[in-house]
Amino acid sequence: MTKADIVNEIAQKTGREKKAVTECVVAFMETVTEELARGGRIELRDFGNFMVKERAAKVGRNPATGTVVNIAARKMPVFKPSKSLKDKVQN
Repeated sequence: MTKADIVNEIAQKTGREKKAVTECVVAFMETVTEELARGGRIELRDFGNFMVKERAAKVGRNPATGTVVNIAARKMPVFKPSKSLKDKVQN
């Protein structure tokens, strides 16, 4: 499902104009991005949590040449689904 598909679904379910729905979806995505960039956490009850996790530095290998490559520590955005979302997906 793409962003356009999401906008179409929400517009159809709510009876709102696609332009207004698009603005809301874009604003939501920007808000989530800005909060995660600050290292924050977003909790949406009965849906899940968006958060930032630290990945430790590690040593990897280039599979083509076999040379050792140092991989720096980094921050990664992650999503943890709620129990109710997991249950709905399972059923």
